[in-house]
Amino acid sequence: MMTQPDSDLEEDALKEDLKFYFMNPCEKYRARRQIPWKLGLQILKIVMVTTQLILFGLSNQLVVSFKEENTIAFKHLFLKGYSGVDEDDYSCSVYTQQDVYDSIFFAINQYCHLKNISLGTLSYEQDEDDVSGLQICKQQYKKGTMLPSNDTLNISIAIETDCIHLDPEMIATKEFGDLMMINSSFFNFEFYRLIQVEISFKLKGIDLQTIHVRELPDCYAFQNTITFNNRAHSGKVKIYFDSDADIQECKDWHIAGSIQKNTQYILVFDGFVIVSCFASLILCTRSIILALKLQKRFVNFFLEKYKRRVCHADRLEFINGWYVLVIISDVMTIIGSIMKMEIKAKNLTSYDVCSILLGTSTLFVWVGVIRYLGYFQTYNVLILTMQASLPKVLRFCCCAGMIYLGYTFCGWIVLGPYHEKFEDLNTVAECLFSLVNGDDMFATFAQIQQKSILVWLFSRLYLYSFISLFIYMILSLFIALITDSYDTIKKYQQNGFPVTDLHEFLKECSSTDYSKEPQASMPFICCCRRRVSDDNLILIN
Repeated sequence: MMTQPDSDLEEDALKEDLKFYFMNPCEKYRARRQIPWKLGLQILKIVMVTTQLILFGLSNQLVVSFKEENTIAFKHLFLKGYSGVDEDDYSCSVYTQQDVYDSIFFAINQYCHLKNISLGTLSYEQDEDDVSGLQICKQQYKKGTMLPSNDTLNISIAIETDCIHLDPEMIATKEFGDLMMINSSFFNFEFYRLIQVEISFKLKGIDLQTIHVRELPDCYAFQNTITFNNRAHSGKVKIYFDSDADIQECKDWHIAGSIQKNTQYILVFDGFVIVSCFASLILCTRSIILALKLQKRFVNFFLEKYKRRVCHADRLEFINGWYVLVIISDVMTIIGSIMKMEIKAKNLTSYDVCSILLGTSTLFVWVGVIRYLGYFQTYNVLILTMQASLPKVLRFCCCAGMIYLGYTFCGWIVLGPYHEKFEDLNTVAECLFSLVNGDDMFATFAQIQQKSILVWLFSRLYLYSFISLFIYMILSLFIALITDSYDTIKKYQQNGFPVTDLHEFLKECSSTDYSKEPQASMPFICCCRRRVSDDNLILIN
């Protein structure tokens, strides 16, 4: 019996390793009885990560509702005549000097009597060293003269800021009228110079509704600001209310019951999530490293035997994009879970960052499920169509984006003074995107102000041309690109995919008939066998 040369043995070993690498988990189990740990771990991780996200979402929902309800309560408490609905991006507005004074004094008076009128768990902010109170600042131009009757103006553009501070001790010992008398010179506004008045104060509150869901309560610090904006000097003073809620660790608390025990259970569950993601991270990283080593073996062998380099497409076959996606998801889940544990223990309050990490990681985990559906020809069409059409779609979007930006800038500069949906660039872009999707078309046409016939005619030409161009032409071409890729993939599945050097090399492989091995005790997940007719299909990573 003749022995094979070392080069032939090396080639056979490489072909066998390549064939095994491109098998799906079920085929690998039938070939070498390799248990699909990564597949089982991904299924477990989907359940655990989704459960973790739901638990955090329910907890975060309480935080959001508490902030929103307090903001609404503050507006009703400190804004005189607030109707319950914001007028625009500001809460309300006033039109007379007396209304400005009444609104300012109303907010100060409500702050003075907060403990007697508020229904919430609110109190003044009080630190160990000092006590914070209410601060009122006014910004105005330096002195000058203005006579609109004869078009005369003499004013300095330099802005001066003057502030007064009212602490809770002063508020408690003096009557409200006395406080206004002491600071009467400050409240003597010259409205033609006045730019804005800003009232700022801090309040403390405790969210007790978390106790009902067996969670530790949160302590809040609310930084509230009321701004009377007179920058336009148009006879309308806009009143803005802004409340920035900062979650803080409660310094001294004691709650009887089983809340702490329930918190410990959730922390243990989060620990299991971190362990499972860390194991998945190690397995996927190991698979990528082994794939790169296999790629290097194939490239070197191909260069030595055939004296030419492997094409870029064949090199990419070894880089499994799904593993990269899983690694990113695992890293984000681990970081997000650690932050969630700190938030649960009331040592951290970064709800927004934690939400982004956990939400994005859960999205990637569920998207990763498509990889295993791709092992079946029927489901693999979606993945292959997306991959084939993506380059053409991106190039098409770049071209269409230039036209879209042109319409955005044009609409902003021309229609901005006459239409509320074109007042700023961000709003214009959102409005045009809504029109592309067929939303709010009649309202966009109808709300244009007819003060200028020329602008009104231009708005019709602008809107009709945009809608016709994007809906009837650009969107149709966009769908045609995807449809063309889908038809191409269907033809490939019927007639065979384009053959590359890697595929030709694998076809020459002396096939090892793994199916003749005993089939006893196979995991339930490997019950799905591929048909023989599917062997010629290329499964793109």
